[in-house]
Amino acid sequence: MAQAHDLAALGGLSEDEIFAAVVARGDLPRHVAVIMDGNGRWARKRRLPRVAGHRAGRHAVRRSVEASGRLGLEVLTLYTFSQENFNRPAAEVKALWHFLQESLVAEQDELHRRGVRLVATGDLDRLPGPAQEALQRTVDALAGNTGLVLNLAVAYGGRQEIVAAARALARRVAAGGLDPETIGEEDFARGLWTAGLPDPDLVIRTSGEARLSNFLLWQAAYAELLITPVLWPDFGARDLALAVADFQNRERRFGALPADEQDLPPADPAGALDPSRWKRLLQVRR
Repeated sequence: MAQAHDLAALGGLSEDEIFAAVVARGDLPRHVAVIMDGNGRWARKRRLPRVAGHRAGRHAVRRSVEASGRLGLEVLTLYTFSQENFNRPAAEVKALWHFLQESLVAEQDELHRRGVRLVATGDLDRLPGPAQEALQRTVDALAGNTGLVLNLAVAYGGRQEIVAAARALARRVAAGGLDPETIGEEDFARGLWTAGLPDPDLVIRTSGEARLSNFLLWQAAYAELLITPVLWPDFGARDLALAVADFQNRERRFGALPADEQDLPPADPAGALDPSRWKRLLQVRR
């Protein structure tokens, strides 16, 4: 493992210096996913309507896309609109779809200039017609780009996605094209809305809330999680770079032993299973 970042010292550097240190370290995540939370609280602190927070959040999206390109990430997934968001007041939901359409039009040229390819994952049939059309136009316009993949999780829900994948497998089995005894993880993953994208290495949630909120439940099984108190509209390039630096300091084991325990002598099987021995060693009292 490379020399760990001193995160406190890193935080005292300029933005350019932080980026240089993170890129030089290597071992970058391929895929970073972000739960963009805190728009409402950002607006409330300023005594503004909630929709003002959503509009301000657009600037954080732009900063994050730019920072992801500077870091050389392959995929940035943004939790743009959840299945549960449909339960919000109708006026707010309508405004969110309007902001999505407006942002797609306003940002398309800049995304193209940066070589960004846009994809969308979710139950896209639930989007209003104009939003679906605007999204598809932008996806088509950027389809030839080969840089960062910007994945908008729209009308997305992790449980709903898993159910949809299970239904797809069930249809294949019912049609006689698949033996259920041969189904593996890869077969299941091919039915997910995110099929074709690597699983996220790092999931960031802004605003200090510590839950996944039905986001990438299958894909994030071994992702590193980072919770930041920064509200989404205030989240900037520096915050993303520091989050990646934190990721670089972690040892991803995927269930294996830590590196410093790999060379320890194996335990004596008989002794390991002797309860009286462990009671003595651990000083267990009845």
